[in-house]
Amino acid sequence: MSDDHTHVQEFFGARAAHWDSRFPDDGPAYAAAVAALGLCAGDRVLDAGCGTGRALPPLRAAVGASGVVVGADLTPAMLEAAVRAGRDRAGWLLLTDVAALPLRSGSLDAVFAAGLVAHLAHPAENLRELRRVVRPGGALALFHPVGRAALAARQGRRLTPDDLRAEANLRPLLAGSGWRMTSYTDEDDRFLALAVRED
Repeated sequence: MSDDHTHVQEFFGARAAHWDSRFPDDGPAYAAAVAALGLCAGDRVLDAGCGTGRALPPLRAAVGASGVVVGADLTPAMLEAAVRAGRDRAGWLLLTDVAALPLRSGSLDAVFAAGLVAHLAHPAENLRELRRVVRPGGALALFHPVGRAALAARQGRRLTPDDLRAEANLRPLLAGSGWRMTSYTDEDDRFLALAVRED
């Protein structure tokens, strides 16, 4: 396991048991972000870096009983918390790295990723892997329940021009990874960048 993986697992593993209780009011923001993906009944969707699975129930509601929902995360303790919360009933849980997904190319209609981009060791390469598993024209949602400035303030840091999620950085990063950004929202109460997979 790489040092990057160890760091991510240690960071989230230490916080998994209390993650949901720290952010109890995020549910509506997750539901709104899932709605923005425009999923249909029967669609197949991945929650990349699913953590405790907060997006899984709204994803399941969007794709219905005939759809497929997969949650993938690198941290066992996060997936264990998802099971304790009963969210494994909304989708399959995979202990895996989003940098090497055990999914067929073009097998999904969409990818939802909450709070993921900042933790990617190799963002361009990792976004290309997410592109690989999505069909041409499929969608990507990069989400966080608070915007960049609010998150920086919460973490006691300042925003810098090299912030990966700044539109000026994220748009070309996505484009270079085979995605075309279709909308960008960065407000105090949510961050949401939507993109479609280019052919």
